[in-house]
Amino acid sequence: MASSRVLQQIALLLLVAAAATDAATITVVNKCSYTVWPAALPGGGVRLDPGQTWPLTMPAGTAAARVWPRTGCTFNGSGVGRCITGDCAGNLACAVSGEQPTTIAEYTLGKDGALDFFDLSLVDGFNVPMRFQPLDGAPCRAASCAVDITKECMPELKVPGGCASSCGKFGGDTYCCRGRYTDNCPPTNYSMFFKNKCPDAYSYAKDDKTSTFTCPTGTNYQIVLCP
Repeated sequence: MASSRVLQQIALLLLVAAAATDAATITVVNKCSYTVWPAALPGGGVRLDPGQTWPLTMPAGTAAARVWPRTGCTFNGSGVGRCITGDCAGNLACAVSGEQPTTIAEYTLGKDGALDFFDLSLVDGFNVPMRFQPLDGAPCRAASCAVDITKECMPELKVPGGCASSCGKFGGDTYCCRGRYTDNCPPTNYSMFFKNKCPDAYSYAKDDKTSTFTCPTGTNYQIVLCP
Protein backbone atom coordinates (compact mmCIF):
# COMPACT_ATOMS: atom_id res chain seq x y z
CA MET A 1 0.00 0.00 0.00
CA ALA A 2 2.80 2.41 0.94
CA SER A 3 4.67 1.76 -2.28
CA SER A 4 1.43 2.29 -4.20
CA ARG A 5 0.94 5.69 -2.58
CA VAL A 6 4.54 6.65 -3.38
CA LEU A 7 4.02 5.71 -7.01
CA GLN A 8 0.83 7.74 -7.11
CA GLN A 9 2.64 10.76 -5.66
CA ILE A 10 5.45 10.41 -8.18
CA ALA A 11 2.93 10.19 -11.02
CA LEU A 12 1.17 13.32 -9.71
CA LEU A 13 4.48 15.24 -9.55
CA LEU A 14 5.27 14.20 -13.09
CA LEU A 15 1.87 15.41 -14.25
CA VAL A 16 2.38 18.75 -12.51
CA ALA A 17 5.83 19.10 -14.07
CA ALA A 18 4.45 18.24 -17.49
CA ALA A 19 1.66 20.79 -17.09
CA ALA A 20 4.21 23.45 -16.11
CA THR A 21 6.21 22.91 -19.29
CA ASP A 22 3.01 23.16 -21.34
CA ALA A 23 2.33 26.74 -20.21
CA ALA A 24 4.10 30.08 -20.14
CA THR A 25 3.61 33.01 -17.79
CA ILE A 26 3.27 36.42 -19.45
CA THR A 27 3.64 38.99 -16.66
CA VAL A 28 2.52 42.55 -17.38
CA VAL A 29 4.43 45.06 -15.24
CA ASN A 30 3.34 48.70 -14.88
CA LYS A 31 6.41 50.89 -14.40
CA CYS A 32 4.54 53.98 -15.55
CA SER A 33 3.96 56.84 -13.12
CA TYR A 34 0.26 56.60 -13.89
CA THR A 35 -2.49 53.95 -13.85
CA VAL A 36 -2.84 51.75 -16.92
CA TRP A 37 -5.64 49.30 -17.74
CA PRO A 38 -3.92 46.54 -19.77
CA ALA A 39 -6.12 44.25 -21.83
CA ALA A 40 -5.33 40.85 -23.30
CA LEU A 41 -6.78 38.41 -25.81
CA PRO A 42 -7.05 35.86 -24.36
CA GLY A 43 -6.96 37.07 -20.78
CA GLY A 44 -9.49 39.87 -20.29
CA GLY A 45 -8.38 43.11 -18.66
CA VAL A 46 -7.44 44.66 -15.31
CA ARG A 47 -6.50 47.91 -13.63
CA LEU A 48 -2.78 48.27 -12.89
CA ASP A 49 -1.63 51.07 -10.63
CA PRO A 50 2.06 52.08 -10.72
CA GLY A 51 4.27 49.20 -9.53
CA GLN A 52 1.59 46.51 -9.88
CA THR A 53 1.87 43.35 -11.98
CA TRP A 54 -0.60 41.10 -13.82
CA PRO A 55 0.44 37.47 -14.45
CA LEU A 56 -1.19 35.65 -17.38
CA THR A 57 -0.80 31.88 -17.67
CA MET A 58 -1.02 30.82 -21.30
CA PRO A 59 -0.99 27.19 -22.51
CA ALA A 60 1.43 26.01 -25.18
CA GLY A 61 -0.09 26.43 -28.61
CA THR A 62 -1.75 29.75 -27.77
CA ALA A 63 -1.92 31.54 -31.12
CA ALA A 64 -2.40 35.14 -32.24
CA ALA A 65 -2.51 36.47 -28.66
CA ARG A 66 -2.07 40.13 -27.83
CA VAL A 67 -1.69 42.50 -24.89
CA TRP A 68 -2.19 46.25 -25.09
CA PRO A 69 -2.28 49.08 -22.53
CA ARG A 70 -5.36 51.26 -22.20
CA THR A 71 -5.13 54.75 -20.73
CA GLY A 72 -7.56 57.34 -19.47
CA CYS A 73 -10.13 54.73 -18.41
CA THR A 74 -13.18 55.00 -16.17
CA PHE A 75 -15.13 51.88 -15.15
CA ASN A 76 -18.04 51.38 -12.79
CA GLY A 77 -18.45 48.56 -10.30
CA SER A 78 -19.75 46.28 -13.05
CA GLY A 79 -16.66 46.76 -15.21
CA VAL A 80 -18.39 48.96 -17.79
CA GLY A 81 -16.92 52.27 -18.87
CA ARG A 82 -14.68 53.86 -21.47
CA CYS A 83 -10.99 54.45 -22.25
CA ILE A 84 -9.28 57.21 -24.23
CA THR A 85 -6.94 54.70 -25.89
CA GLY A 86 -7.30 50.99 -26.56
CA ASP A 87 -10.95 50.80 -25.55
CA CYS A 88 -12.63 47.47 -26.34
CA ALA A 89 -16.40 47.95 -26.43
CA GLY A 90 -16.36 49.73 -23.06
CA ASN A 91 -15.60 46.63 -20.99
CA LEU A 92 -12.85 46.08 -18.41
CA ALA A 93 -12.53 42.42 -19.48
CA CYS A 94 -12.03 42.57 -23.23
CA ALA A 95 -13.49 40.14 -25.73
CA VAL A 96 -12.47 42.20 -28.80
CA SER A 97 -9.34 44.04 -29.87
CA GLY A 98 -8.83 47.59 -28.67
CA GLU A 99 -9.42 50.71 -30.72
CA GLN A 100 -6.52 52.78 -32.02
CA PRO A 101 -4.12 54.11 -30.98
CA THR A 102 -2.44 51.32 -29.06
CA THR A 103 1.01 49.82 -28.68
CA ILE A 104 0.48 46.05 -28.98
CA ALA A 105 2.50 43.08 -27.74
CA GLU A 106 1.71 40.10 -29.99
CA TYR A 107 2.75 36.50 -29.49
CA THR A 108 2.17 32.89 -30.47
CA LEU A 109 3.42 30.15 -28.15
CA GLY A 110 4.90 27.03 -29.69
CA LYS A 111 4.02 23.47 -28.83
CA ASP A 112 5.96 20.19 -28.81
CA GLY A 113 9.31 21.90 -29.21
CA ALA A 114 8.24 24.53 -31.75
CA LEU A 115 9.40 28.11 -31.26
CA ASP A 116 7.53 31.01 -29.69
CA PHE A 117 7.03 34.07 -31.91
CA PHE A 118 6.53 37.59 -30.52
CA ASP A 119 6.73 41.23 -31.52
CA LEU A 120 5.75 44.76 -30.57
CA SER A 121 3.40 46.30 -33.11
CA LEU A 122 2.83 49.98 -33.88
CA VAL A 123 0.52 49.18 -36.80
CA ASP A 124 -2.38 50.48 -34.70
CA GLY A 125 -0.43 53.49 -33.46
CA PHE A 126 1.30 54.26 -30.15
CA ASN A 127 0.11 55.15 -26.68
CA VAL A 128 2.50 53.69 -24.06
CA PRO A 129 6.22 52.77 -24.21
CA MET A 130 6.67 49.00 -23.87
CA ARG A 131 9.23 46.22 -23.79
CA PHE A 132 8.43 42.55 -24.47
CA GLN A 133 11.28 40.61 -22.89
CA PRO A 134 12.01 36.88 -22.50
CA LEU A 135 12.95 35.65 -19.01
CA ASP A 136 14.59 32.46 -17.64
CA GLY A 137 17.93 33.45 -19.16
CA ALA A 138 16.62 32.59 -22.62
CA PRO A 139 19.05 33.49 -25.44
CA CYS A 140 16.48 35.74 -27.17
CA ARG A 141 16.26 39.43 -27.97
CA ALA A 142 13.64 41.65 -26.43
CA ALA A 143 11.24 43.63 -28.60
CA SER A 144 11.24 47.20 -27.36
CA CYS A 145 9.69 50.58 -28.02
CA ALA A 146 10.90 52.41 -24.92
CA VAL A 147 10.60 56.00 -26.14
CA ASP A 148 7.49 58.12 -25.65
CA ILE A 149 6.55 58.75 -29.27
CA THR A 150 3.53 60.83 -28.26
CA LYS A 151 5.80 63.74 -27.35
CA GLU A 152 7.25 63.83 -30.88
CA CYS A 153 4.16 62.76 -32.82
CA MET A 154 3.59 64.71 -36.03
CA PRO A 155 0.63 67.12 -35.88
CA GLU A 156 -1.24 65.13 -38.56
CA LEU A 157 -1.18 62.00 -36.39
CA LYS A 158 -1.74 63.45 -32.93
CA VAL A 159 -4.85 62.13 -31.21
CA PRO A 160 -6.01 62.14 -27.57
CA GLY A 161 -3.75 59.85 -25.55
CA GLY A 162 -1.27 58.92 -28.27
CA CYS A 163 -0.05 58.92 -31.83
CA ALA A 164 -2.28 57.39 -34.52
CA SER A 165 -1.05 55.18 -37.34
CA SER A 166 -1.20 56.71 -40.80
CA CYS A 167 -3.30 53.76 -41.95
CA GLY A 168 -5.86 54.33 -39.21
CA LYS A 169 -5.87 58.08 -39.73
CA PHE A 170 -5.91 58.27 -43.54
CA GLY A 171 -6.57 54.73 -44.84
CA GLY A 172 -5.78 53.43 -48.31
CA ASP A 173 -2.77 51.47 -49.58
CA THR A 174 -0.70 54.63 -49.88
CA TYR A 175 -0.73 55.07 -46.12
CA CYS A 176 -1.19 51.44 -45.03
CA CYS A 177 1.49 50.00 -47.31
CA ARG A 178 -0.67 46.99 -48.12
CA GLY A 179 -0.10 47.05 -51.85
CA ARG A 180 2.67 45.42 -53.87
CA TYR A 181 5.95 45.35 -51.98
CA THR A 182 8.61 47.77 -53.22
CA ASP A 183 11.89 49.08 -51.88
CA ASN A 184 10.12 52.38 -51.27
CA CYS A 185 7.55 50.82 -48.94
CA PRO A 186 6.17 52.61 -47.00
CA PRO A 187 5.65 55.46 -49.47
CA THR A 188 5.04 58.12 -46.81
CA ASN A 189 7.16 59.43 -43.96
CA TYR A 190 4.45 58.57 -41.44
CA SER A 191 5.21 54.89 -41.01
CA MET A 192 8.95 55.56 -41.17
CA PHE A 193 8.49 57.96 -38.25
CA PHE A 194 7.48 54.97 -36.10
CA LYS A 195 10.24 52.79 -37.58
CA ASN A 196 12.94 55.36 -36.90
CA LYS A 197 11.82 55.88 -33.32
CA CYS A 198 11.43 52.13 -32.58
CA PRO A 199 13.56 50.18 -35.09
CA ASP A 200 12.72 46.72 -33.72
CA ALA A 201 8.95 47.29 -33.57
CA TYR A 202 6.60 46.08 -36.30
CA SER A 203 5.54 49.39 -37.81
CA TYR A 204 3.50 48.89 -40.97
CA ALA A 205 1.72 46.20 -42.94
CA LYS A 206 4.69 45.37 -45.18
CA ASP A 207 7.32 45.60 -42.45
CA ASP A 208 10.10 43.03 -42.80
CA LYS A 209 10.48 39.88 -40.72
CA THR A 210 13.33 41.29 -38.63
CA SER A 211 10.64 42.82 -36.42
CA THR A 212 9.44 39.37 -35.32
CA PHE A 213 11.46 37.55 -32.66
CA THR A 214 11.63 33.89 -31.62
CA CYS A 215 12.35 32.06 -28.37
CA PRO A 216 12.33 28.41 -27.24
CA THR A 217 8.95 27.05 -26.20
CA GLY A 218 8.47 27.13 -22.44
CA THR A 219 10.08 30.55 -21.99
CA ASN A 220 8.34 32.98 -19.65
CA TYR A 221 8.01 36.66 -20.57
CA GLN A 222 7.53 40.13 -19.13
CA ILE A 223 5.65 42.92 -20.87
CA VAL A 224 6.93 46.07 -19.21
CA LEU A 225 4.89 49.26 -19.54
CA CYS A 226 7.09 52.39 -19.47
CA PRO A 227 10.37 50.42 -19.22
